[in-house]
Amino acid sequence: MDWSMKILKDKRWKWLKNKEVPEKAKFVYGVIASKIYFDPHNPSRLPKPENIVFFDNENDAILAGYRKSKRCGDIQKNTKNRHCKIIKKACEIMDNSDGKIKLDELADTVGMSAYHFHRVFKEQTGVTPKEYLQTKNRNQVQQNISTHDSITAAVYDSGFSSNSRFYEKSNQLLGMTPKKFKSGGKNEVIYFSIGKCSLRSFLVAKSAKGLCRISINNDPEVLIKELQDAFSHAELIGGDAEFDLIVAKVVGLIEHPGNDTELPLDIRGTAFQQKVWKALREIPAGETVTYSYIAQKIGMPKSYRAVANACGANKLAVAVPCHRVVRNDGSLGGYRWGLDRKKVLINREKEQHRIIGKKGN
Repeated sequence: MDWSMKILKDKRWKWLKNKEVPEKAKFVYGVIASKIYFDPHNPSRLPKPENIVFFDNENDAILAGYRKSKRCGDIQKNTKNRHCKIIKKACEIMDNSDGKIKLDELADTVGMSAYHFHRVFKEQTGVTPKEYLQTKNRNQVQQNISTHDSITAAVYDSGFSSNSRFYEKSNQLLGMTPKKFKSGGKNEVIYFSIGKCSLRSFLVAKSAKGLCRISINNDPEVLIKELQDAFSHAELIGGDAEFDLIVAKVVGLIEHPGNDTELPLDIRGTAFQQKVWKALREIPAGETVTYSYIAQKIGMPKSYRAVANACGANKLAVAVPCHRVVRNDGSLGGYRWGLDRKKVLINREKEQHRIIGKKGN
């Protein structure tokens, strides 16, 4: 069999000719005469079959003495652009679905294996396809319960086959019972306290599960309004003696941030935010890390911007120490409660860490 017949019988040639190269295909092809290799996903004029050689990957082509086509550009960059388009399409499909879509079928629809789709989706968005779909479903359920006359109608409109299946997941989806959510959190009791500290005014709020808000601001009126907006239908009441002890611990954490203090927390956020906030709570006092470091730590190295957004969405100052995360160049980045306070907290922790270190020596 001559070379051209061998190429013609290769499935990769058929893919190239029909412009149907699978997304998951990793091969490259080289032009024998010019010793240049091409990414099969990039449009280019197809040589005659006798002038083509296939390589399983880019590295094999380089080892064989071939160089990358400048016209095709950087393969990694082109792959990233393709991935962005594919994941955007996948998100659109999930957004327009009834919540019942199977992720294996979705991967097949966008031309990827289930494993590859899962990995690329996580790289691009910072969450897995399942977590994205869960967030979409949670938002849909919350919207339906708010707008439908009955909870039963909202349940079926949200894609659940029965009330029992919905109630099994209701706390995860809503953070409370459906009835309480429909009433806008009515009858939920939130204890709160406002006071003064070295960073000006602070507010501490606690649900039945734990602390749900620790905020700092120059103006206590702003803190109260933020709390009222966040829990518009809840019953806001002053704390009791037990709550006052928790507030004292929070103040101690602000003034002496190196102290190990166990606080009951009611952390409300997406699956991705929960991962980030958990990683933040593992940063030792007196140390700072970068947004990129946190992205690496949670297994999503390309999601450093999403990590920064999660830090900005944190509502529990000092208890979830987002102030310990800075940019790669050492600059402070952002901070929900003001960069001046972030700087004070970092310096205060470092100084206390230095003093403790001296005592230890």
